[in-house]
Amino acid sequence: MNTHEMRSAPQRRFVVDHETLRRLIPHSGSMCLLAGVTYFDQNRIECSATSHRAFDHPLRAHGRLGAACGVEYAAQAMAVHGALPIVPSSAPLPGALVGLRHVQFEVDTLDLIESELVIVCRSLGRDDGAAMYEFWIQANDALLLSGRATVVFAHRPRRVDAEVFT
Repeated sequence: MNTHEMRSAPQRRFVVDHETLRRLIPHSGSMCLLAGVTYFDQNRIECSATSHRAFDHPLRAHGRLGAACGVEYAAQAMAVHGALPIVPSSAPLPGALVGLRHVQFEVDTLDLIESELVIVCRSLGRDDGAAMYEFWIQANDALLLSGRATVVFAHRPRRVDAEVFT
């Protein structure tokens, strides 16, 4: 994919820190994988993470953190993007990752990557029921994995007036 804009940022400043992230997404404890958000606008979010190096990472299997676990990092970035007050009139809705396409892995594992991960998600479209994102993860300007994801939003139940049933 030539749409990946690699950015080199030796020192990152968080615009949304880890503690705020924990309040925006349902993941808790060590399953909140992102360290913080370094950039966001209506169509894009960039996050960083160092949790991939943790020996007690909750997604490790057989002592390794497979590259496919990078999809969870991207999914959390998408969840944060949906929960941020980017468009004041829209309330965040819970969502579920329901589809992946064109996922490409350039590495086998993430735990051997010594530098921070940079997770970038770009919205390709959104409506009341779903959103589609392009995502990629890089470290030191090297692409680690990329793909597209579809998120379907849970709809809040409508309030039913009790008088209808009497």
